[in-house]
Amino acid sequence: MKRVFLLVATNIAVMLVLSVVCSLLGIDRYLAEEGINFGSLLIMSAVFGFGGAFISLAMSKFMAKRSVGAQVIGTPKNDTEVWLVQTVTKLAQRAEIGMPEVAIYDGPPNAFATGARRNAALVAVSTGLLQGMTRSEVEAVLGHEVAHVANGDMVTLTLIQGVVNTFVFFLARVIGHVVDRAIFRTERGVGPGYMITVTICQVVLGILASAIVAYFSRQREYRADAGAASYLGQPQSMIDALRRLGGISTAELPETMKASGIAGGKLSALFATHPPIEKRIAALQGRDV
Repeated sequence: MKRVFLLVATNIAVMLVLSVVCSLLGIDRYLAEEGINFGSLLIMSAVFGFGGAFISLAMSKFMAKRSVGAQVIGTPKNDTEVWLVQTVTKLAQRAEIGMPEVAIYDGPPNAFATGARRNAALVAVSTGLLQGMTRSEVEAVLGHEVAHVANGDMVTLTLIQGVVNTFVFFLARVIGHVVDRAIFRTERGVGPGYMITVTICQVVLGILASAIVAYFSRQREYRADAGAASYLGQPQSMIDALRRLGGISTAELPETMKASGIAGGKLSALFATHPPIEKRIAALQGRDV
């Protein structure tokens, strides 16, 4: 119920902000003079903006399992699987969330958590991570992923994605109408200038939106690191795990799951979903870099 309320409240807030800004700038009056229904465009932008983001969230567990071939542990078949399930159970209890599904997938070192609800999430680790780390380090990584679930990070990032999607969708079409009328001199309906401009704006604004989403993703990594340290009662295991990640070759997850992994990619700082390892370690040690 809290998540539903948050979704509705966020949609209303975004639409109010867009309405006020457009009113102050006179955009609503301009669109009305051009025969464009401002209210309908605003509602359509919110529906498309949030709709796509929440469909992705709703399908996140299914898509995650399919994209990396993760196998959920039903009945543990060996000591490693027994230990994994027991460790996630303990961490989930400390985080006061429902027991997530636990999965293993073949691949280089990485791990991720996903799911639309705190009490029905998925935590997955790669065989490379299990083979390349000590159990105390793996436990810290699992704590990090459980903290993502407990913090509601998947829903939070989806809301942020929905907000920026709405702005991109709305602004691209407003700019498209302006350019179509002012430059291409289309007097009735929309011309090719509108479609060209909307396409270009969606790409450019989408890139800028990605930088905003990536910023918030980096902030949640610090919180998840701190959460893992809290569950374990000390930060050293998380620090050791991060140092290990900094010294081994990790793998990027599929595009839709990059922000969910313990290790980030090699993107520029502006678009990186994860902060540099040294900054994460420094944050756990309580010092600046």
